[in-house]
Amino acid sequence: MMQNEMKVLIVDDEERIRRLLKMYLERENYVIEEAEDGEEALEKALANHYDLILLDLMMPGKDGIEVCKELREKKATPIIMLTAKGEEINRVQGFEAGTDDYIVKPFSPREVVLRVKALLRRSSPTTYLQTEPSAKDLIVFPHLTIDNDAHRVTADGQEVSLTPKEYELLCFLAKTPDKVYDREQLLREVWHYDFFGDLRTVDTHVKRLREKLNRVSSEAAKMIVTVWGVGYKFEVGNE
Repeated sequence: MMQNEMKVLIVDDEERIRRLLKMYLERENYVIEEAEDGEEALEKALANHYDLILLDLMMPGKDGIEVCKELREKKATPIIMLTAKGEEINRVQGFEAGTDDYIVKPFSPREVVLRVKALLRRSSPTTYLQTEPSAKDLIVFPHLTIDNDAHRVTADGQEVSLTPKEYELLCFLAKTPDKVYDREQLLREVWHYDFFGDLRTVDTHVKRLREKLNRVSSEAAKMIVTVWGVGYKFEVGNE
């Protein structure tokens, strides 16, 4: 396999959808593997490295939400959820479970390819290999460094594995220290989506982000501060 080839797992119980997505993505030189249900998807996703997973929400047995939740306990692989039209509540649950983007069926295969490319650009350090070392895009604080060129977060010298959405949330807050954002603002700016008042996704991601930072640096975790009754902010020197 060539070094620049990326591996995508397509998970859907409908063979025609898997075949269609595979055809379009292979044209873009992605290496494709398939799974037809949630159990097979989880088994493959935990045993192998994938650069991205296209995950159907509604499947018999273990559905996409369950797969996403279980996978997020072990891995930060980027996930795009495929959802049927009108499954608004399920999409909210998908974001809470840790999916990074969603596409509504029926979809245009070309749209799927564009979304896959966009998410891989945001989540893959290989995108930034051409960056000049002298122009490194770093956000540096005591206890925490965000390297946007390499898409890498380190806390007290140890790398922290974040999903694309967790990374985007941390970057967004860290770029404007001490500025307080309410949950609606964060949903618009980070998720580019309006949940019509359902704000649990933000709380879930903040909690998950703090837990991951806290595993390597309690001081880094403290930087994400809850402003009660309002929202969240990034605070430097909260020791």
